[in-house]
Amino acid sequence: MAMLRFKLLLWLLPKLLQRAINTKPDCARYVAGKNLEFQIQTLDKVGRHFRIQDGRVRSFAGLTKAPKFTLTFRNADKGFRILSAQDGKEAFLAALHDEDLFLSGDFVEVLWFQGFTAYLQPGK
Repeated sequence: MAMLRFKLLLWLLPKLLQRAINTKPDCARYVAGKNLEFQIQTLDKVGRHFRIQDGRVRSFAGLTKAPKFTLTFRNADKGFRILSAQDGKEAFLAALHDEDLFLSGDFVEVLWFQGFTAYLQPGK
């Protein structure tokens, strides 16, 4: 069940991000001109890759060979809990500390993505 919830969340993520771009002018400005490909996966290589280009967010099944960064969760349950946490930044940092989340690639882009996901919170 955890894997299904994780996959559903990864499938839903670009739709939520695109809605933020379409409804929040500050978010649209934040992503304007950004070209980025990244992926989110579990340690056993289950995940999706995402592309942000021309103000659009798209996702694709499976993994890509050359992402700018990768978020790798220990397992699907940890991934779902961390990605869906209300206190996103705190959950992210705690997961890094507890080694439930591993980052690889361009850390500056990871920070940019964290800023992007902040637009999913109410009031931003």
